[in-house]
Amino acid sequence: MSGCVWGAAPPPPLLLEALGRLWEVQAPLGSGSSASVYRVRCCGDPRAPPGAVKEFVAPPARPGPARRPAARPAAADCAEYGFRKERAALEHLRGHRNIVTLYGVFTNHYSANGPSRCLLLELLDVSVSELLLHSSNQGCSMWMIQHCARDVLEALAFLHHKGYVHADLKPRNILWSAEEECFKLIDFGLSFKEGNQDVKYIQTDGYRAPEAELQNCLAQAGLQSETECTSAVDLWSLGIVLLEMFSGMKLKHTVQSQEWKANSSAIIDRIFASEGVVNSAIPAYHLRDLIKSMLHCDQGKRASAEKALCSPFFSIPFAPHIEDLVMLPTPVLRLLNVLSDASLQSEEEYEDILEDIREECQKYGPVVSLLIPKENPGKGQVFVEYANAGDSKAAQKMLTGKIFDGKFVVATFYPLSAYKRGYLYQNLL
Repeated sequence: MSGCVWGAAPPPPLLLEALGRLWEVQAPLGSGSSASVYRVRCCGDPRAPPGAVKEFVAPPARPGPARRPAARPAAADCAEYGFRKERAALEHLRGHRNIVTLYGVFTNHYSANGPSRCLLLELLDVSVSELLLHSSNQGCSMWMIQHCARDVLEALAFLHHKGYVHADLKPRNILWSAEEECFKLIDFGLSFKEGNQDVKYIQTDGYRAPEAELQNCLAQAGLQSETECTSAVDLWSLGIVLLEMFSGMKLKHTVQSQEWKANSSAIIDRIFASEGVVNSAIPAYHLRDLIKSMLHCDQGKRASAEKALCSPFFSIPFAPHIEDLVMLPTPVLRLLNVLSDASLQSEEEYEDILEDIREECQKYGPVVSLLIPKENPGKGQVFVEYANAGDSKAAQKMLTGKIFDGKFVVATFYPLSAYKRGYLYQNLL
């Protein structure tokens, strides 16, 4: 794990023992100042879902003059503290569908820098940061924004009720769960219990609330802030995230400008009125007002997560765009451009095609159900429900662009909850 070089030549398989099982390290997922995250697969059980290991390690000594003898122990203490802090938060918050699941903890005795503490977590999919990159400055769909806003607010309402502040909410820390079809919060390394803030430097540039910014500046000058940071800092961060999802633009320099500090409300109005924003054609004033309620400079006037969930924005029924169904994996696959009207009218031909499709789709995993509506909505589309999202992702990758009966197949995912209810979106933008 830590200390290995992930170069052009594939490294030999690395094995970890955790929770009575062996896990193969497949690939690095990311790293920070005191932790690295890896994708892992359970050995001996090919049907077991993959996981993520977060390994807390002291940074290696830098070349140059020798460090003070206390430097390495201090770094090791920092890694141990980060492990204990995040473990405690995740164990206390365990069980909520919008917070990453902690499977267990273990010690890696074979780390290059000595024994390291590790968290074994559920493996999640695409992050909001990646979705923003994919949106190409056009903004995310209202369906996706609504889905993300509701899921994150549900998570915040829960953890705030438990007395916790996340303190580092940003697009990279909001990830999609393909199995549960929802967004989840990750990375509780800066979290703290309200009224007991043990880390003075919180949040990330561009998503930092004004009171946290002031506290950071005072701490750098060796001064104590008279105002404690509260759960309101999380609402500020979410407000910025939603504004970025709507506009398709990174707003770090905007929110740090004097114009924003003088009149942020006017800038938000300007973003929502912009002709360059695709979503501007949709009546989005409920979203605008929701975002404004989170971005009051006075933390006492900021909406709580529970109050924000009551916004009329969440009562509007939006349909997903086709880009959403490509980017957000689920256990259900939807195949387009497969059947003609003639094949739907002939019962014998319909049954033959149904069997051919089932046989092809079963190559990638057990098929739970298969549906081909003969009438609208969904006429001629093929819906394939797999036992898990891993199988549907493999099928989507292999079936996209494949030729079936002389036609190129288009494969997207489809919301499992809508499929289970028998709700088939007729018009996808």
